[in-house]
Amino acid sequence: MPDGPDLQAGPIRDVSTPETSAGLTEILESAVPAACSAAVALIAVQGSVVAAAAVGEAVRYSGATEALLDERPPARRDAVFDLASITKLFTTAAILSLAEDGRLGLDEPVTTWLPATYGGHPATTLRHLLTHTAGLPPSRRAHEEIPGDGSGAHAARMELILTTPPAHALGERYVYSDVGMVTAGRVAELAGGAPLDELVRTRVIGPLGLTSTCYRPPAELLPRVVATEYQPDRPGPGCVRGEVHDETAYGLGGVAGHAGLFSTADDLVRFGETLRTGGGPILRPETVAEMTRDHGVQGAAFDHGLGVRIGDPAIVGPLGRAYGHSGFTGTSLVVDPERSLTVVLLTNNVHPVRGRPGIRDLRHAVAAEALRRVR
Repeated sequence: MPDGPDLQAGPIRDVSTPETSAGLTEILESAVPAACSAAVALIAVQGSVVAAAAVGEAVRYSGATEALLDERPPARRDAVFDLASITKLFTTAAILSLAEDGRLGLDEPVTTWLPATYGGHPATTLRHLLTHTAGLPPSRRAHEEIPGDGSGAHAARMELILTTPPAHALGERYVYSDVGMVTAGRVAELAGGAPLDELVRTRVIGPLGLTSTCYRPPAELLPRVVATEYQPDRPGPGCVRGEVHDETAYGLGGVAGHAGLFSTADDLVRFGETLRTGGGPILRPETVAEMTRDHGVQGAAFDHGLGVRIGDPAIVGPLGRAYGHSGFTGTSLVVDPERSLTVVLLTNNVHPVRGRPGIRDLRHAVAAEALRRVR
């Protein structure tokens, strides 16, 4: 599907004011800087942003300790965050777009596109990969197994990930797997005849007019990019900023099926609203219905669609059967069709180090504030 102005979705109305957003701002202020140094949240009801808040600093710490920088730019509403696993939703949307075009089938064996040496089961399908029932392990540290940099190392790591043997029988249980989503992204490239970042751009980002959503942020976006974790093995001083935080995605060159995208809260609201209202102009309503229905996955703490979690208690709070996804960096997107709600929370909970408490409570508080808006 080509991108272009004639295919872009209509604007999201913004009726938020400082007064109507005061409660949301207070919630974010209660979590910054204890849980994260930056937080931006938007609540949309029936296609209108009714509350918006931005709190904290885009970069606060210089390294692994909480030593403050002399200059700490404020986090604004247009701050660009590393989405981490919310990337999976964009990968899924691109795959479903390819399926609509007849370029691939969700229930065809993955070996249709991958060589016979593929490490998964011969009967593994994209549906298995997108519901995390392919039996693959959660991750593979390919960047540690194959050191070095450059396109040659990236390609070798991809091949290593694709040959990862399954840890469980096909369909036996739910195992959240980045390996599976990397594999799904590679299938999309082969079926779509283009790199994954190009597929996501032309089939999702471009048609929706998401002006600040991309892999590998260009120089003009860097002043707005929020810092993540201090990783001493990365080149350059200080915390990671402007490069993907996820080590596997970084080892693959910054583009992968499970992580790598950067975006703003406003862009994510538009994406979420697109799914809530039936998928136009990127997907058909019946495709979105298939993406967001319960596929009967067993063993998870929530129900699962294609690439999306339904009723995930970690992010939906009181919103019950809402669907969406979270990201390891401290991000979440929640869509509640029943209440006509889209809720975005972007933080850098891993800045300067991972494991900081409070992100689940913050997600629940923002969801509760969203619920209050429709009662």
